[in-house]
Amino acid sequence: MDTMKRINILLVLFVYALVGSAQNETKTIELGEVEIKAAKVIHKPDGQIIYPTETQKNASHSGYSILQKLSLPNIRVDEVSQSLSAIDGRGSIQLRINGIIVGREEMLALSPGSISRIDFIDNPGVRYGEGIAYVINILTRRADSGYTVGIDLTQALTVKSGNDLIYGKWNAGNSELSLSYNFGYKDFKGNRTHETAHYLLTDGSTHTIERNDLASRSRNFNNGLQLKYNLADSADYVFQASLKADFSHIPNNYNRKRIIEEDEQYIATQRECNRSSSPVLDLYFFKQLTSRQSLTLNAVGTYIATSLRSSYDEGAPYAYRVEGKTYSLMSEAIYENRLKPFTFTAGANYMQKYTKNKYTGDVNSVNPMHNRSVYAFAEIKGKLGPIRYVAGVGGSYLDYRQQAHDYQYWLFRPKASVAYNPVQAVQLKYDFQISEHVSRVAMISNTSIRNNSMEWTLGNPDIRPNREQAHTFQISYTHPRFQSFVQAYGKRCHQPNMATYIRTEDNRFVYTQLNQKEIDVLNLMLYANGWIVPDKLSIALSGTLFRCFNFGEDYTHCKTFYSGTANVQAYLGKLTLSAFMDSGFRFLEGETEGFNGSFVSLNASYRYKNLNLSLAWQQPFRNRYKQFQSDVYNRYVRKTTALHCRDLGNFVSLNIAWKFSHGRAYKDVRRNIEQKADKDTGILR
Repeated sequence: MDTMKRINILLVLFVYALVGSAQNETKTIELGEVEIKAAKVIHKPDGQIIYPTETQKNASHSGYSILQKLSLPNIRVDEVSQSLSAIDGRGSIQLRINGIIVGREEMLALSPGSISRIDFIDNPGVRYGEGIAYVINILTRRADSGYTVGIDLTQALTVKSGNDLIYGKWNAGNSELSLSYNFGYKDFKGNRTHETAHYLLTDGSTHTIERNDLASRSRNFNNGLQLKYNLADSADYVFQASLKADFSHIPNNYNRKRIIEEDEQYIATQRECNRSSSPVLDLYFFKQLTSRQSLTLNAVGTYIATSLRSSYDEGAPYAYRVEGKTYSLMSEAIYENRLKPFTFTAGANYMQKYTKNKYTGDVNSVNPMHNRSVYAFAEIKGKLGPIRYVAGVGGSYLDYRQQAHDYQYWLFRPKASVAYNPVQAVQLKYDFQISEHVSRVAMISNTSIRNNSMEWTLGNPDIRPNREQAHTFQISYTHPRFQSFVQAYGKRCHQPNMATYIRTEDNRFVYTQLNQKEIDVLNLMLYANGWIVPDKLSIALSGTLFRCFNFGEDYTHCKTFYSGTANVQAYLGKLTLSAFMDSGFRFLEGETEGFNGSFVSLNASYRYKNLNLSLAWQQPFRNRYKQFQSDVYNRYVRKTTALHCRDLGNFVSLNIAWKFSHGRAYKDVRRNIEQKADKDTGILR
């Protein structure tokens, strides 16, 4: 009831602000102008164009910092961990600078003063890759000459955790050379998982087990080195070659648990060690063929070597080892022609991947997998009076082979977006698309792993991809000091990969995935963002209703969830104060209801010339932060699992960022790119 009251209050405030702001005079927006004195946000069929104010840019020191101040809807920006996540759980976020997919190093080295605008795409479609819910493309001006060197150091003051980066860029004429090195570490001892599981046995009785952590340790160390060369003529071509190497080490993580099983109690220990290394070569070329035509080529080659050891002695000792290797090639070609009535774009994506993981010990399995995909598309984008549109067609082909198992999957993939402005400040937008969903590589392996004394995870090599159909309708309002929208999003997944538990005759409970009937999702969202005091105080609020429908072969689960966010920014000269809060995200997928914990962050940042100091306090006054909870509603297995983290409660960190530039003058450059490095090793855990 309290949640409904909060949603109702937020709805009343939203409608009041919308009606009140509509009475104000709106100004004409010229899309071609960069120096905008009117609205800072311009809506378009696939998202928004955002022009950060000089106040926001001057108060920021990195790409993460500027995005946090923009209060993008459904986006959680964690400046401490230097990461972004989608609050609504619809998929992952793709970060780009000048069209090129980037990572942590580029985001930290980014100079906010060089930003011209930001494209926030909340309906990216298939061109940007599978599972991508949002694309954030930061457009900057390129340096003519000179150099930049800098450091970005983040150190937790309450626990052992840190992220450090050192970087340098050198420009001479059309050439730019950059080098960066990053190091991160974490050593947490406060994670506690509590689980109660009820198993329905073959004789009709129920067997209950409690698993409660008494002690734990979670450590990891990460190193990354990146060398990049860029050759560009803003009116003619861009060539970029990037070589990156990532190294990760988990030395000896463990969870010591008290197992309570009927009248018996004992101690069990779970351990894991992991090493991985991954070199990545990324080649990109853009050519302006004529004043209206361009061609973009990109290829990314990735190699991943992984060594994993895992053991758990609940019930009986169980240990295995995995030696894995992954090779992948992702490539793309895009042709664009900016014709007078519309812009025509056509392209093709190709992916080839080979994965071989060898399991030894209590798991004896070798599963070489070949994956290949081809996607071709064509689309037009244009404007007819007050109507703007995007219309495209595409086709995809997937090929998979694992020993005796294989499939070939074809899918026709249309996409259409229509945006209508009845008046300058109001936009009505509708989007429709069909896409595909492919299970992660680990779940299509033919490997079976024991999780505990009662449960196993079994890969299904016969899982097939499935079709997803999505509809989005949005009404938005834009004013120089206020932006808001109401959005309805619906998705229908036909024969998706859904969870199921199989009970064997000897009372083993095996988790696997099968293509089952249907999953439907309905998402209603209210969003408002405005300047209470121009260039001094801004507030953003959102409220969301999330309805899930899961129709399996032998179960039906439906639930409704509510969530909300708030973001406040205060600019006080060289001092910037910010507060962000979201209530967390609840979801229901298959037979599991999950909760990703709420997030609260208070931040104070002070900038003096080239030095920026930031103090962050996350999860304040919460000594026992609930990071995650899941509930399983299977007819054979009823289970509740909650993870609390003492290390993340009252988490305080200090960031020191220093950047020095000499002789750098900026000019505009246009770039486009689509590919990113492969991260999926296909190891089942």
